[in-house]
Amino acid sequence: MSPVVCVVIDGTTGWGLAVQAALLEQDAVDGLAAWMILRFVAGVLSAYTLIATSAWALQHLTRAATTNLSGIVFAGVGLGIALTGLFCVAAAQPGVPAGHLWLELGVLAALAVACCSPFVGRPLDTSALARSTSHPDVAFGPYTGVVVCYGVFGFGYILPATFLPALAREVVDDPQLFGLAWPVFGVAAALSTIVVARRFGHGNRLRIWAVGHLFMAAGVALPSLWLAPVTIAIAALLVGSTFMVVTMIGMQEARARAPGNPTALLGLMTAAFAIGQLAGPVVAGTLDLLPIGHSAAVGYALRLAAFALALSAAYLWRHSHLSSSDREAPLSEG
Repeated sequence: MSPVVCVVIDGTTGWGLAVQAALLEQDAVDGLAAWMILRFVAGVLSAYTLIATSAWALQHLTRAATTNLSGIVFAGVGLGIALTGLFCVAAAQPGVPAGHLWLELGVLAALAVACCSPFVGRPLDTSALARSTSHPDVAFGPYTGVVVCYGVFGFGYILPATFLPALAREVVDDPQLFGLAWPVFGVAAALSTIVVARRFGHGNRLRIWAVGHLFMAAGVALPSLWLAPVTIAIAALLVGSTFMVVTMIGMQEARARAPGNPTALLGLMTAAFAIGQLAGPVVAGTLDLLPIGHSAAVGYALRLAAFALALSAAYLWRHSHLSSSDREAPLSEG
């Protein structure tokens, strides 16, 4: 979605994607401070775009009374991860500077934004936008449980996302093989959203969310218990096949719980996810300061994340009778 189409969508999403593509080009800059600033801005825009796109897409799906399409919408993230991973496997050759790869990825991102512009659907009408923004404030209290669980999801996701490729490098000498961890991760993410939306479209959202946390916990803990190529592959499949499912269900549950203003609750949940992502490396880095060795520190961090995911799964299952899916549109309809 290019800047030209941003007004057609919602006035924000297209600009967010376009600026992210431009920032990707700048990741080739030298200097840690400049890189950190750019990554911070890119992270803010990424969260902003996710919230805007989710609210826009789910609103359209509900109004159109379509089924099975929410999985396709959220499958795009996994597809992008898979394609990026495959590009890096093919392009990361000896002697090729990382800066060149960042520049090439920026060009590809800009082309992707431009190419999808003609396929953008019709805009929401003015009355729909007015209804979605008529109540700007959402009280945190009634949504504390799902917001905290979404934050735990961020904590549990970021650790394998950060360390799985490095763990794969420890057990596989061929970079072409350990580089496949991300493509496997992305393909699993893309397929899982489609399968869940089709197969469990009328299921209880919180129970599906709880099962997703349990599968992710297993994938997070497995490499810390037994590090081998097969466990890395299984972990990539388990984490990859659940992280976008949880994202999809979390976004849909937020919309069902706050139909008058889902954007505010989506913002709270995305902020909690970001806090969880920040906490993951901090915890791992703190453990790494202990005299236990780097591998042991990573292992303990992964087990802690798995334990947190399991606890949140228990909470979600226990409160599944409160799921909005029993009162609102089914999962497959957004």
